[in-house]
Amino acid sequence: MLYLSLFIGIVLIVIITKLTQIFKLSRIWELLGQISASLVIIMVGKLDVSYFNLIYGNQIELGYLTIPFSLLFIVGFTNVMNMEKVQNHLILLLPCVSLVCLSILAFIMGYSFVSITGICASLTIMLILLYGYYSGKVFVGRTLTTSIGFIIAVLSLALKTVYIPLFTLALPFALYYLIQNKFTSVQSITISSLMGILFSVLMFIVPLNILWYLVVGLTVILVITQLSRRYRFI
Repeated sequence: MLYLSLFIGIVLIVIITKLTQIFKLSRIWELLGQISASLVIIMVGKLDVSYFNLIYGNQIELGYLTIPFSLLFIVGFTNVMNMEKVQNHLILLLPCVSLVCLSILAFIMGYSFVSITGICASLTIMLILLYGYYSGKVFVGRTLTTSIGFIIAVLSLALKTVYIPLFTLALPFALYYLIQNKFTSVQSITISSLMGILFSVLMFIVPLNILWYLVVGLTVILVITQLSRRYRFI
């Protein structure tokens, strides 16, 4: 059911996003479409986060907050790459790094749904990049970026991890926005992608308790940057 629910969710997001753009509807309709897609994953796919692993082996049980948090998690990461249109399709390298990292972790854990879906999504992105390289006609818009963000959110939810999408997508993407006016587009994407690769390596060598400290510290820094209009991307 996970494959079917993921497919239905992506179709919903694509249709609602396209209709919103064509008829110039309020963004609230796009958000409602993402919520509907997320509910399909949670209700039909039976996928949610009911607890968090903390440092020193402790856990936080979410209880009645399981569905609201899972919904917030999916919708939030669906909109991490929230862009209207950019001409440089190389920005897709950022989610590709995240998908590869998810696939490797899922393969180690023996979770076939995540590994197969992650590999297929990564290959699709690589085909888009190759087509854009040879044709120069690919434009990255909201429909594509939200669909990719949705897939990454679902795969992360399946593995019950917030580290991978946060470290390998959200933070490198935030870095891209911070430095895009100081470097060329290609340089900004390259630096951000290398940072994403570095973070993905940390997933496999840094102890869990240290990761939590990094999550909290970098999240605080990210929130502080949003206080300035110059660096705001949310």
